[in-house]
Amino acid sequence: MVVILMGVSGAGKSTVGQMLARQLGWRFYDADDLHPDANKRKMSHGIPLTEHDRRPWLVSVRGLIQRCLADGVSAVIACSALRQSYRDLLVVDPSSVRIVYLKGAMSLIAERMAARRGHFMSKELLQSQFDALEEPQDATTVDISASPEEIAAAIRSKLGP
Repeated sequence: MVVILMGVSGAGKSTVGQMLARQLGWRFYDADDLHPDANKRKMSHGIPLTEHDRRPWLVSVRGLIQRCLADGVSAVIACSALRQSYRDLLVVDPSSVRIVYLKGAMSLIAERMAARRGHFMSKELLQSQFDALEEPQDATTVDISASPEEIAAAIRSKLGP
């Protein structure tokens, strides 16, 4: 199984994803690592990505998911996946790929982004992330106002055995 933790930047995808993968004994991947350097430079300068910028990245993430499934590797992947069309591309097998939406208020996420260091995503892009977000109707939704430990536990509970 592959679980995609989706949401805007600063929602806790990497923190919760690493914790969840460790608890489950699965692999963790951060889709941000698959962004080309040009994309990272744009985002670090507060320039939103275009659909043209995103496409090769999404294809890379899809390839990672396909490899995990083909190799029988269970994984948690942190990936913004803000639009339904992106999620449609990434869910290569609905019986084996699950979407978990980390949902939170913009004020809480802005607070968290202001406190983090060393991430390429400019906090000035948060509004554009919320503008682009198409909340999923077919995902497991988890509120992010709790601690990372509580969020990971809620996800485990909702995913079931």
